[in-house]
Amino acid sequence: MPVLPDFKLEAYFSKWEFTARYHMTASDAQSMTMAELLAMGTEEQRAAFQTQWLGYTETFGDPALRDIIAGLYARMKSTDILCFAGAGEGIYIAMHVLLEKGDHAIIVTPNYQSAETVPLSICDVSGVALDPANGWSLDIDAVRAAIRPNTKLVSINFPHNPTGKILERDRFDALVGLCREHGIWLFSDEVYRGLSVDGKPQLPAVADVYERGLSLAVMSKAYGLPGLRIGWIACRDRTILSRMERMKHYISICNSAPSESLAKIALLNGGRILERNNRLIAANLDKLKALFDEFASLFEWYTPDGGCVGYPRYKGADGVENFARDLVESAGVLLLPASLYRSELNPTPDGRFRIGFGRADIEEGIAAMRSHLLRNHR
Repeated sequence: MPVLPDFKLEAYFSKWEFTARYHMTASDAQSMTMAELLAMGTEEQRAAFQTQWLGYTETFGDPALRDIIAGLYARMKSTDILCFAGAGEGIYIAMHVLLEKGDHAIIVTPNYQSAETVPLSICDVSGVALDPANGWSLDIDAVRAAIRPNTKLVSINFPHNPTGKILERDRFDALVGLCREHGIWLFSDEVYRGLSVDGKPQLPAVADVYERGLSLAVMSKAYGLPGLRIGWIACRDRTILSRMERMKHYISICNSAPSESLAKIALLNGGRILERNNRLIAANLDKLKALFDEFASLFEWYTPDGGCVGYPRYKGADGVENFARDLVESAGVLLLPASLYRSELNPTPDGRFRIGFGRADIEEGIAAMRSHLLRNHR
């Protein structure tokens, strides 16, 4: 098995995530305590958690949890769901099941690194870049031009990390049609589905609209519960799900039983959690816009469509890499500079940085960032 390169983003987080005073680039929505989550459950659910048997669980996932997850989709049944220990395991396993040496994959860039490096460790990969000049949209003609006779998979992510783009519905439908025409698997990272800005319409789940579609989701991002380490893939092809389940035997084997119990409570209260997180996002975006308007000579800001991260441009003469390093070292404010989203497949925009707006108490980070800008960029 090829050795994967260092995960640049996670290595950067290993250095700064828990030491920086203001985590202004978090990719997840506001989390909650165990007590807060349990308070959302019924007496029976809380009792079930307290008396949870701590043995192995089913590799596919708790049947009751899979039934709840299936209810999030229009066409899925519990037998169409395979649970994972977070989204990362799902990406790794799906790529190894769907791809083999001699295949070709097409990946949207910029991207979450494993979406690129895992398939690159298996086969040839082409990148199709989202266009910042066109609202970070995806050029379907560029995808069509990248298709080869051996193209096996197209991988997308909307709402997108790091830009917050939600693909226009007509382009989404055209992409599904293109994949169907060529018999290509469409892997869709949908971890931010449910987080929308200004009521922007959500895309349907790929697994619901395409027979060769795989929809990846997780408790970590939209629901703000990364500590549960519960993710899943929805797919109507039972053969593919079975192959992924057998590969899971070599990795996590099964999920955490307490986490599955808590995930059931969270998903049964999912509407309430998403509503809270969407309200928080709307308020935080107003605060960020005010900051960037104040320093309009230094930043090019835009409002993302969904999710809880954006990718504005830094225009200062010192460059975004120096700006981000100085900001975290001197002011304790953590951002992710463009180098952490650099692709091996095609050029990606320089001068950008990822900023998060899904967490509470963003005012403290904004105040620290504003003070730094006043001291150093006036």
